[in-house]
Amino acid sequence: MNQFYPYQELSKEQFLQQALHWASTQSHFSLHLNNQISYPHNGFDELLAVGAKQVMCENAGSVFQSLKNLHQNEWLFGYLGYDLKNELEKLESRNADYVGFPDASLFQPEHIIHFEKNGVTVESDQSDLVEEILQHKPKPASSQFGPSTASVSKEEYISHVEALRQHIEDGDCYEINFCQEFHGQVESWNAVESFLELNHISPKPFACFQKHNQYFILSASPERFVKKAGNQIISQPIKGTRPRGKSPSEDEALKTELRNSEKEMAENMMIVDLVRNDLSRTAKTGTVKVEEMFGIYSFQQVHQMISTVVSELKKDTHFIDVIEKAFPMGSMTGAPKVKVMQLIEHYENTKRGAFSGAAGYIKPSGDFDFNVLIRSLFVNDATKAYSFQVGSAITYDAVAEQEYDECLVKAKALFQLLNK
Repeated sequence: MNQFYPYQELSKEQFLQQALHWASTQSHFSLHLNNQISYPHNGFDELLAVGAKQVMCENAGSVFQSLKNLHQNEWLFGYLGYDLKNELEKLESRNADYVGFPDASLFQPEHIIHFEKNGVTVESDQSDLVEEILQHKPKPASSQFGPSTASVSKEEYISHVEALRQHIEDGDCYEINFCQEFHGQVESWNAVESFLELNHISPKPFACFQKHNQYFILSASPERFVKKAGNQIISQPIKGTRPRGKSPSEDEALKTELRNSEKEMAENMMIVDLVRNDLSRTAKTGTVKVEEMFGIYSFQQVHQMISTVVSELKKDTHFIDVIEKAFPMGSMTGAPKVKVMQLIEHYENTKRGAFSGAAGYIKPSGDFDFNVLIRSLFVNDATKAYSFQVGSAITYDAVAEQEYDECLVKAKALFQLLNK
């Protein structure tokens, strides 16, 4: 049953906040926002899914087959964690894990709220859902986060980057995405207000906020992993970052520097080649095309270099195969993919888990949209542990100190949230 409700006395933002407080009383919800940011092929649809008719919560083994079985022309929402790589290749993940997320969790919702300009369209069997949302009285609470502990010191980070440059010189790989983690404890917790604050600090076209029982994802992601719209497949890898300038002239100079950086363009081109290869595995012959190369897009905290690769889905290919054959995304691994995932496991000392996986939704038609889970905070509400990770692409030309500084630029919004 679909019904439209105008916002009336509440603005869109106020209704969203009220709906999230109500949703947080349920076992599962998933919010997706594009923050009205102009983006090629658009950002996420703006919608909130609440409640769970069915749940698929699994570790690596047969997740992609389970996902095919679960999707019976119904909406699905959730995430696919990075460590599903162990299902796809002969790999393992034995590093420390501070938040303990399952490798994948997706659910079929009971209610879906579509946020539109003048009101919401509600998909639900419950006729008085909006009234229930409006009558919900949230308990006042604030969030306080304990200090963040880095998984590696700056000295260790620099040492690892130099070791990875040696692997590149030895011909083991061309480019590798190397990440570091920060973790700590939640002292007090208002998940809704924390997400809204993060989204205010760093609005992104692929923002999402998910709850899977005790597991929470607060994401300010600027990156699309893969989207299906009809038979068209779209992937938009990011490689290349500069901070925002302190003045308009400095800001423009940083954008120009990024656009003309041979190092950043080389990194971006390597990953575009990898994405083209990944998409070709499920594409109609001759349809994989680079629609935009080295596009420069500006966000609240950073400028990013983004390329857009498109293809046409091969006939009689299951749409889940598109996700599986491209997973994990090249921008968070490197090339060649299997070798760099082995090196990532060796040199990173914490498990990635949900980080650098993908969060999103699948429509009843089989169309879907998934982000890359970066610039994201992960919280286990049962243990009160939090974690976030940041990384950068290491090539032979990488300067370790500059890569370390780039990681801190990417973490700026999350540090601002945690230290508020």
